[in-house]
Amino acid sequence: MLVLLVLQLVQTLASLYLPSLNADIIDNGVVVQDIGYIWRTGGWMLAVSLGQVVCSVGAVVIGARVATSFGRDLRHDLFTTVQTFSAREVGKFGAPSLITRTTNDVQQIQMVLLMGFTIMVMAPIMMVGGVIMALRQDVALSGLLLVIVPVLGIAMGLLLSRMVPYFRAMQGRIDSINGVLREQITGLRVVRAFVRERREIERFGQANEELYETQLGAGKLMALAFPVVMLIMNFSSVAVLWFGAQQIDAGSMQVGSLTAFLSYLMQILMAVMMSTMMVMMVPRAAVAADRAGAVLDTTTTVVEPARPVALTSLSDGDGPRGRLELDGVEFRYPGAAEPVLTDVSFTAEPGTVTAVIGSTGAGKTTLLNLVPRLFDATGGQVRVDGVDVRDLATRDLGSLLGLVPQKAFLFTGTVASNLRYGKPDATEEEMWEALEVAQARDFVEELPEGLEAPVAQGGTTFSGGQRQRLAIARAVIRNPRIYLFDDSFSALDYATDARLRAALAPRTQDATVLIVAQRVATIRDADQILVLEHGRNVGRGTHAELLAGNETYQEIVTSQMSLEEAA
Repeated sequence: MLVLLVLQLVQTLASLYLPSLNADIIDNGVVVQDIGYIWRTGGWMLAVSLGQVVCSVGAVVIGARVATSFGRDLRHDLFTTVQTFSAREVGKFGAPSLITRTTNDVQQIQMVLLMGFTIMVMAPIMMVGGVIMALRQDVALSGLLLVIVPVLGIAMGLLLSRMVPYFRAMQGRIDSINGVLREQITGLRVVRAFVRERREIERFGQANEELYETQLGAGKLMALAFPVVMLIMNFSSVAVLWFGAQQIDAGSMQVGSLTAFLSYLMQILMAVMMSTMMVMMVPRAAVAADRAGAVLDTTTTVVEPARPVALTSLSDGDGPRGRLELDGVEFRYPGAAEPVLTDVSFTAEPGTVTAVIGSTGAGKTTLLNLVPRLFDATGGQVRVDGVDVRDLATRDLGSLLGLVPQKAFLFTGTVASNLRYGKPDATEEEMWEALEVAQARDFVEELPEGLEAPVAQGGTTFSGGQRQRLAIARAVIRNPRIYLFDDSFSALDYATDARLRAALAPRTQDATVLIVAQRVATIRDADQILVLEHGRNVGRGTHAELLAGNETYQEIVTSQMSLEEAA
């Protein structure tokens, strides 16, 4: 940046020096017909111009490098910050807004920096230098600047004040388009299944119309700016020529000085215009900076412990066993009137299967997400082998868990690269073994590339059931102490579901298994079943015990099968 400032200073001083040389050629060369003086001064003008070009190119190159480097670093910091967020912070901003803040907002800031390095640095130097050089040419004529510059500044200021609200609204409109488009792409199959294409086209069109109207309002004002500036500049030129001609006629000013003064006037007005145009860009970039800063200033609610408990200290030094306890757990979203979970308690021992069932919105997924600290409980404790999960380093806690989320998500890459999310150093043999347990080996073997078969973003190249099985294989391959299945068998048919659970049984016989499910058939053989209703534990026991004495569980069972089938 220091080199950039020096180059901008040199090239601006060169620009200010050239009109004086031109005035000397006219007054001391052309008027007196001194050809030698014209050649010498003209050659010096060419040398100064060449130096100006070199400095200008260098300043643009360095400015572009600094601005793009800043954009790179800011995107990196934003992405790194978002990676630390819990689900609560992600929900607070929303995925579409986070995408816009990491891309479009950074681009706006980067563009203003680039323009600032190439224009904003030069404009003040040119403005001050132009005034000084104009005074050197003629003090009396310089009085016109006291009228011309304020008029131009006021005119541009009025336009700017009208533009700011449009710029502030523009980023929000881009968020809306991003959100609608992301929702439509994700839910494309649902849209087609319910023949809602026209409705979605209308929604997207409305979001575009809102952005169009905002940009059009700003565009009209920006389009008006240039004619206003040109009008003021042309009136200024006429005024200078009028009063300058009178002074030349009176013999108090030379022709070369008038030409130089006119050049300096244009430089001063151009500097005012460039500064004003830059100021026009600043409000939008300021909004973008505020939005990016809001992300950077947000501290995740899931924080690393100051003194984490080592894994080796778990279970009396014998290493982690995976005993999971929830003691009076409560979870409440900020500002919510009612908690999502209230006073939930149970213990899941290694070698047992614990199932959680309940109606939609009962808090099942939220309960499971407390174990890997996607959220932190707002009351009570979640313990692994007697240690609060908030006292374990998140990396250590993650090494104990095998999570299969409710939405089976696969990353762009290959089948092998997705499985290695679970275990980075997994061998081919381990991958095939995990696929076999997850009942995914057959369809992977049928793929021409096998383990190296490409996976599209989100796993859209596979069906819902195939994605679930690959996600299960990704969890199985790491041999965790605690398995967390969040409704992970819902896309499987009953036969595949039964085969998968049978294959999982020997693999998980020493581990703690926590299953969230909607289907009774998936959990009927669990060692204990927790029944949730409105975030509260309304029953706990085996399938037979709950079927005999728990009304809520009976309602869930009878909605899916007859009592004879359930028994």
